[in-house]
Amino acid sequence: MESDPSRSGRARRATGAVSGIVAAVAGLASAQLAAAAGRPEASPVTAVGGAVVDLTPVAVREWAIRLFGTSDKLVLGLGILVVLAAVAVGTGLLAVRHLPAAIAVTGGFGLVGALAALSRPEASWRDALPSLVGALVSAGVLYLLVTAGSRTRPAGAPQGGAGSMDRRRFGRLVVAVLAASAGVGLGARRLGAHGSADASASRARFVLPRPTVPAPPVPAGADLRVPGLGPFLTPDQDFYRVDTALVVPRVDADTWRLRIHGEGVARPLTLDLRRLLARPVVEHDITLTCVSNEVGGPYAGNARWLGVRLGDLLREAGVRPPSEGGPADQLVARSVDGMTIGTPVEAVMDGRAALLAVGMNGLPLPFAHGFPVRMVVPGLYGYVSACKWVTELRLTTFAAYDAYWVRRSWAQQAEVKTQSRIDTPRPFADLAPGRVPVAGVAWAQHRGIDRVQVRVDGGPWQEARLGAADGVDTWRQWVWPWEATPGRHTLEVRATDGTGAVQTGVRTGTVPDGATGWHAVDVRVRTLGSGLSAGADRE
Repeated sequence: MESDPSRSGRARRATGAVSGIVAAVAGLASAQLAAAAGRPEASPVTAVGGAVVDLTPVAVREWAIRLFGTSDKLVLGLGILVVLAAVAVGTGLLAVRHLPAAIAVTGGFGLVGALAALSRPEASWRDALPSLVGALVSAGVLYLLVTAGSRTRPAGAPQGGAGSMDRRRFGRLVVAVLAASAGVGLGARRLGAHGSADASASRARFVLPRPTVPAPPVPAGADLRVPGLGPFLTPDQDFYRVDTALVVPRVDADTWRLRIHGEGVARPLTLDLRRLLARPVVEHDITLTCVSNEVGGPYAGNARWLGVRLGDLLREAGVRPPSEGGPADQLVARSVDGMTIGTPVEAVMDGRAALLAVGMNGLPLPFAHGFPVRMVVPGLYGYVSACKWVTELRLTTFAAYDAYWVRRSWAQQAEVKTQSRIDTPRPFADLAPGRVPVAGVAWAQHRGIDRVQVRVDGGPWQEARLGAADGVDTWRQWVWPWEATPGRHTLEVRATDGTGAVQTGVRTGTVPDGATGWHAVDVRVRTLGSGLSAGADRE
């Protein structure tokens, strides 16, 4: 019986596609196991993802943050896996026609992963191994499956024959490789979880010290409790997270160390957590803001932070700020994952509540927010002040060194700009006529908020009622009662900071040092007697 050439060709292509996917799965599982035994950041997906983040133009990165929010890292990881799957299928199809070329392509992708891992901060030659191991395993599995598939008995061919292998056996081989890959992946997860378990156990054992200087209670009236307006203190789980860590570092507090050195450091220090917290511990309410926050955006949060005053620690090391003749004007903080953030020394040492924080809202820092120790400096955007998982503080100058974000088109120094936001009503809300509470938050950290005004359809500015102030380093809630009339309306808000400066209405983007402009919300007020339209309260 003659075989159908078209059916035979389809079978070969199917064999190639399946072989490519299975080989890629085996390679990724092996690479993950090798990374778990060394550094999780060296896994191919994480390393390539980090390299993609570094190489992505600022405008594209900001677009991704706007579109995907804090899910941008998940989307990036899934995108890499989709690309890898497509490449795996293509490599498998190539393999059934020219196996050596497909093996070379597999090796090339392993080399790309290795180079990406070596390009990451704090990388060593060992970080190249997971990608190389994964490529070697993937190439071996691809060779095994494609050569086996090439001997697969075509449909309708007689049973038996020297060197023949039926599809049932090929399928069993595929299942065996997938099962082995699942076992390897499970082993990698358990091995990685072992290190994570040590870090989790150290966090569970860590008891926050009692503050030498506790924060006063939040003033009565600071939280206006308006429906649709979030709480004055942002819960940990709701606090925004914007960073480049595709895998959240899980640092063991028992082995954590902080090194302080550099220009003008008369007495270099190396501290563990116990020695750090032997100093006076203070507590402050501070609002943090990300420079990627667009006008009206969600990347601002207010928390109660517990930690050691950073300025006092630097003075203990013999550091003098530039205003006192010190040679260094930049403090470069380095994270455990190699991120560098440059902060003005003057701002850290001018008396504001700049902290090495260990606690957030009465609990140890969550891993996602920097456990065991992070920086918090009020009045500066996070990218120049809020290093998480900090392990090193180096004194230098802005002329001598550009930190991570500065090398990517952001300003060297960036004071938080006065901003205000309408949280309720939501954009495009469908409202009943009558009194409507318009409410939100305003912030100008380290200057404070003195006034918030709202206007409707470009009319005169109206005074909003402010919540009680909790110092100059936190946001303030505000509310304005609006007598809403039927029709479509635009609500706008602006704030005045503690220096008397009025928030500018000129719209600028986030790059290079933060967005400006008035937040505006469009709403529709129904006519009397009309029902709630479809799409009410949509955003």
